[in-house]
Amino acid sequence: MDHLQHIKINFEQGQVTLLNICLGILMFGVALDLQLRDFRYLLKAPKSIFVGLFSQMFLLPVITILLVYIIQPAYSLALGMILIAACPGGNVSNYAVHLAKANAALSIVLTMISTILCVFSTPFIFTVLQKFMPAGITHTADFDINFADMAKTIVQLIIIPLLLGLILNKYLPVLISKIKDAIKKLSFIIFIGFVVAAVSGNIENLKNHLHIVFFIVLIHNGLALLIGYIWPRKIMKLPVNDCRTISIETGIQNSGLALILIFNFFDGNGGMALIAAWWSIWHLISALGLAWWWRKDVVTGEGM
Repeated sequence: MDHLQHIKINFEQGQVTLLNICLGILMFGVALDLQLRDFRYLLKAPKSIFVGLFSQMFLLPVITILLVYIIQPAYSLALGMILIAACPGGNVSNYAVHLAKANAALSIVLTMISTILCVFSTPFIFTVLQKFMPAGITHTADFDINFADMAKTIVQLIIIPLLLGLILNKYLPVLISKIKDAIKKLSFIIFIGFVVAAVSGNIENLKNHLHIVFFIVLIHNGLALLIGYIWPRKIMKLPVNDCRTISIETGIQNSGLALILIFNFFDGNGGMALIAAWWSIWHLISALGLAWWWRKDVVTGEGM
């Protein structure tokens, strides 16, 4: 019996709306750092971009479903794992890559492309992976997820703020240069405040159930970072800094989007929410820690 799905997450509809707004503001802030000329990078490094997108949008979902087969988690936890794998890269990855002194331009482009594609890729990957769930996991909950509805939500939360930021950056550059730092700081403060408030309201859930999801997220995220490095380095023979960038991009997913989708389409399913909530904390620890480690060993050539 999957008792986790019945966990009551203290998250009201008004808070879901606030989280939607926070994510939109964060995406708008990210867009203010983008220029249309950033797309030119596509012509300079097509191989690294292809390898990075393949790692995030194919390899990560594959290792996720394989991990589900191996550990046989509760159904709600498995759903949370595949939803995380279906989400685009998180914008925190750009900061982590910058901290690691890796390829920041590649990171921005990969985040941008995966975010734009997620309108279709997130519902598609989730739907496909859900069909491959192992028979040994008891399907204690069925969700009739409408592809178009999920795509519409992602457009509203991700694409519109990004496009708005790009347009304003192009046509009002002087104004944007004056306000973008304040907007980014404000959105970050709002988001952190919201996370603290949400965690405080669910402290008992975390105390009682964190031990269940801790190692699942640890292994899942660790495999994402590992495959994100080994695939480009050992198989595709990319430069080390590109491999480090792709590793971080594969390991940091937009768990904020995952949480929003959980509360909009999965009735706030407790197991899924616990996976997404702990992932949102742990991937910051792991990626930023890895970035600090790599920062001490900056590579300019073809080292390890």
